[in-house]
Amino acid sequence: MIDVSIIIVNYNGFDLLKNCLITLYKFSKNFDFEVLVVDNNSTDGNIEELVREFDKVILIKNKTNLGFAKANNIALNIAQGKYILFLNNDVYLIDNSIKMVLDFAQTQSDDTFIGCKLLNTDHTWQASIANFPSGLNSFSANFFLYLLFPNSKYLNKYHLQRKEIREPIIIDYVLGAFLFGSRETFLKLKGFDTKSFFYAEDIDLCYRLKLLGGKTIYYPLTSVIHIGGASVKTNQWFKFKNKAISELQFFQKHKKGIEFFFGIFSHYCGNLIRIPISAIIGLIKFDKGLIIRSYYHFRLLFIYPKNLFIISFALIFV
Repeated sequence: MIDVSIIIVNYNGFDLLKNCLITLYKFSKNFDFEVLVVDNNSTDGNIEELVREFDKVILIKNKTNLGFAKANNIALNIAQGKYILFLNNDVYLIDNSIKMVLDFAQTQSDDTFIGCKLLNTDHTWQASIANFPSGLNSFSANFFLYLLFPNSKYLNKYHLQRKEIREPIIIDYVLGAFLFGSRETFLKLKGFDTKSFFYAEDIDLCYRLKLLGGKTIYYPLTSVIHIGGASVKTNQWFKFKNKAISELQFFQKHKKGIEFFFGIFSHYCGNLIRIPISAIIGLIKFDKGLIIRSYYHFRLLFIYPKNLFIISFALIFV
């Protein structure tokens, strides 16, 4: 029996993937593992040549870019490990973290996901835990109320970032850069929701685990380095668009009634008010990036249902 199947999705990130694999094989000791690399039709190098440098790598080559969720699910369905680790290609290890998380996971009897501490490249702490999106914290985020109430678990879904957590705790969700759990649990949930192309798949998966009666645990006793956003640095519109779409999909799937409307409408208004704010500050500071951000917020308005336009203009003239 293989202890852990490590699944890594790659898309035009050959340098990141190589560094990830080097550190993975260097630090992963005293347990049996397999590595499944799923390549989403990369064009910046020879994936076969790269993975030949490492033992135990199973390469899956997709003919098109299927997105993060579908690519991970393909590997999940052929993985042989008792446990699964979904690992981003922009993560690299500095300790035998997988073994430490594996040992901890074996003490848990319920359906459980585990995420370890993520660090930036300068070894500072990286935000990786948060509360699930809700109508209230969406309203707070889009109207900047979280700045006034940073420690509120209701108004700031990232309130845990302000606490120094030294022991494992149950939380709502962890970032999918390092997401560990039993293969049985992941298959029970049928993996990631493939309607989401990129972003928020981890939030949805942890939410469905909670509905199932399971839990997600933040395990801060070991750390990995996560570069973060490396795959979208050259395409910021892709990031803006897919992040917004994934947030809307979460509300459409999991929220109903007034909370659904509250979440969607506040998200729309948040983009609406950020258009002039980003543009004005960008012009004052001669910051091209902020002006481009203003344009992106304008483009995002057109991904919402048409009735939101009617409602927003009605509110303006009332």
